Amino acid sequence: MDPDNRRRYFIVGSVILEIVTPVFRQRLEIDYKSKGLGCLQDFINSKPVIHILFHLRHTNIKCCVDSTNCRNRRKLPLNYSQWDLLYTENPGPPKHHCHCLYTTNNVKLDDLDITLASLILLNCCNLTPNEETLIKELREFKNNYLSHNTKGAITEKEYQTLWNDLMTYVLQLDPSKQDDFIRIQNRPLDDSLCNKYFVCLLDIHKKLEEISDKLESSTDEILTAMNINNDQLKVELITKLEEILQYVRCQSSKEKTDRHGIKQQHLIQPYKLGQSIFTFHHQTNLSLVVESGILDAVMMDDGRLVICLPIQCRLLIYNTDGSQLDSLPIQGRPWYVTAVSNSTVAVTLYDSKCIEMYDINNKLKLQTILIPGMLQYKSDITTLNKKLIVRVDNRLQVINHQTGEVIQTIKTECHPWRLHGSGDRIFYCDNYYNNNKLYWYSYTDDRHHTLTLPSPPRSMTTLLDGSLYAMCCDESVQHVSTDGKHYKPVKTLQSTLMCNGIHYNLTQRKLLTVQNKHVTVYNEI
Repeated sequence: MDPDNRRRYFIVGSVILEIVTPVFRQRLEIDYKSKGLGCLQDFINSKPVIHILFHLRHTNIKCCVDSTNCRNRRKLPLNYSQWDLLYTENPGPPKHHCHCLYTTNNVKLDDLDITLASLILLNCCNLTPNEETLIKELREFKNNYLSHNTKGAITEKEYQTLWNDLMTYVLQLDPSKQDDFIRIQNRPLDDSLCNKYFVCLLDIHKKLEEISDKLESSTDEILTAMNINNDQLKVELITKLEEILQYVRCQSSKEKTDRHGIKQQHLIQPYKLGQSIFTFHHQTNLSLVVESGILDAVMMDDGRLVICLPIQCRLLIYNTDGSQLDSLPIQGRPWYVTAVSNSTVAVTLYDSKCIEMYDINNKLKLQTILIPGMLQYKSDITTLNKKLIVRVDNRLQVINHQTGEVIQTIKTECHPWRLHGSGDRIFYCDNYYNNNKLYWYSYTDDRHHTLTLPSPPRSMTTLLDGSLYAMCCDESVQHVSTDGKHYKPVKTLQSTLMCNGIHYNLTQRKLLTVQNKHVTVYNEI
């Protein structure tokens, strides 16, 4: 690639990210403060704003509140990732779809990119006609020259025609940015920063929608479909693509959305209780590596297995075929593990009252979250709707893994153990082995439910159709119906010799069991 063309791209991108985006955020802050609101979260939580934004993501819907102001839009400018950044859906009545079901996330001004900031400004703020025109021009400028520019380069001829327009638009909106333009225009090319800006500016979500038939492909195939041929840019894009693909695949497996933006449940043929669903794929014998039995393991969405070795104070990372990929040292004894994203896991440690989060790609500890009252052993962990859940005595605590804040405490009827989150439910069993009950808390009705099994459950996992596999102390696996009222033994998975854990991965469609010093993987039939 011509370095001069790349530098010109870098300069234009720097203006958009370092000047225009902060100007948009500042104008948004001025607007909500003029209305007596102290922060962005309060602003997007206000009824008029959440109502407007709701209809920018959903159409053909009448809200149960303020229905006279509902607007049916043909185009939906607010995409899934933007909506999920701002709001989280709470369980509600079946077939009820309204903005009243959503809770505002702890979002800050710095979380808004230029696209989302401009969308909120244009739809929810009081702007002068000139401000509105300039914001639209700058947003269009970014789309025309950067959002779909997969080469990461701008030629000299194009640069000469666009630079004056860019300066004119910005300085009309904020005349104080003249010196910033001079500083950026004279800066040398910084390859690392340019790659980072490229990922920020490229509209990856839109590109993925255009090639949605390739969502089951690898990142390399998608990069090729996107016409990304520059090796430097590929390195930065791969991490971002894997993060987005994990989200898209997870959503497409659980639900479909029609062209009007209305959620349609994916029609999955329910399994017959006890039927043979899985076939043996591979068993990894870790007897030569493990000093004592394996306690817990998880399968990531890309198929990697992350295995806890508490005695050796490390995590092992394996392929499903038994080949070892890596080993990650841990400052403590990793007891239980759960996947947070395709590259991040959260673990609880023996003799520790904290959760630690690790980047398994770069072998880095990302964060330590101290949980007051958490047990120093047998503190299991799971995830649900991008939140961490741990046991604290006879309670479940729901934690925001980004801030470490405890956002909910759920009291239970026992000392919960072997937690598993799925859909709107948190499953658990009793810490004491003489209790045959399988428990779960449901967000839908805010109640705890139970089912008595033939033997105390030790671990559980949810399958594709919403039914459950419960591994029990009598070496059986019980197949529990979706409504939690019936069960039958799975004959093909009996005699599991007191497995420590069972885990199903929705993306890989594989089942994982942990037994003494063996990790076994099954393919879904």
